[in-house]
Amino acid sequence: IACLVMYLFAEFDDAANLLAANPDATTISIDEPVEIPKNQHGRLQEPGREEDDELLGTDDSDKTELLAGQKKSAPFWTFEYYQTFFDVDTYQVLDRIKGSVFPVPGKNFVRLYIRSNPDLYGPFWICATLVFTIAVSGNLSNFFIHLGKPTYHYVPEFRKVSIAATTIYAYAWLVPLALWGFLMWRNSKVMNIVSYSFLEIVCVYGYSLFIYIPTAILWIIPQKVVRWVLVIFSLCLSGSVLVMTFWPAVRDDNRRIALATVGTIVLLHALLAVGCLAYFFDAPELDFPAPIIPAHNGTTVVTKSQ
Repeated sequence: IACLVMYLFAEFDDAANLLAANPDATTISIDEPVEIPKNQHGRLQEPGREEDDELLGTDDSDKTELLAGQKKSAPFWTFEYYQTFFDVDTYQVLDRIKGSVFPVPGKNFVRLYIRSNPDLYGPFWICATLVFTIAVSGNLSNFFIHLGKPTYHYVPEFRKVSIAATTIYAYAWLVPLALWGFLMWRNSKVMNIVSYSFLEIVCVYGYSLFIYIPTAILWIIPQKVVRWVLVIFSLCLSGSVLVMTFWPAVRDDNRRIALATVGTIVLLHALLAVGCLAYFFDAPELDFPAPIIPAHNGTTVVTKSQ
C-alpha cells in the first residue's frame, strides 16, 4: 500500500510539473463524461419530409423497434417468446383503445401507440368480446323482432358464435397477413415503401375493431335506419384509423397501386361490418309452420298463419 501511495504522489507531481510548464494544456478528468458530437446528415432534408418521416416512423421509432426486437431473444418454441407479446399493462391497452375510437388526423397509430410495444393481448380479447357480443345481440334482436307472435318459439342459435368467431378471427389474421406480404413485396420494388411488421399490422386491425362492440349492442334496436346509421358511423371511425396508418406507407408507390391498396383495405373493412349486420341482425323473416290444434272429436284443425 505504501508503494502504491508513493507511486500516485509521483504521478501527481509529474502532472503538476507538466501543467506548470504548459499552462494552456487541457486536462481530462476520468469522472467527467466525454461529449461526442452528433452525426450530421449528409444531405439536407426537403421541406415537409420531416413530417413524412415522423408519420412513417422511419427514424427513432425504427431504433426503438430494433431494440425491442433484440429483447426477444428466447426461441420461438418457448413460452417466454410468446409471453412478450402479452407484456402490456391496462393503461397501454386503454390508451390504444382510445386512440382507435378517437383517431387524430395526421397522426400515425403505429408510431403513437404500437411501435414501442406491439401486443396481442388487446387484439385477442377485443375479437373475442366482439364475437360473443355479435352472437348474443343477434339472438336478442331475433327474439325482439318475433316477440308476441303466437307461432314463434325462441330457440337460441349457438351456431352463430362459431360463425362469428370464424369470420372475425379470419379477418383479423388473414387480412393483415396478406397486407404484410404485399407491403414486403412492394418494398422490394419501391425504395420508399415502408413495411410494417406483421405484429404491428395485426395490432392495428385488432384495436380498430373495438368500435364495433358498442355498435353491435346498439344493433339490438329493431330499426333499420338506426342500424345503418350506426354501421356507417363505426365504419368511418375504424376505417379512418386504417387509412391514416397505411396511406403514409404506400403513398410513394405508384399512384394507382397506392389508391387501390387503400381502397381494398376500406372495402374489406366495410364488407365485414355490413356482412355482420346483414347476417346476424337483418335476417329475412322465417315462415313458421302453422300449429296443429287437436279437436275434441278426434279430428285435427290446422290454423292458418298470417
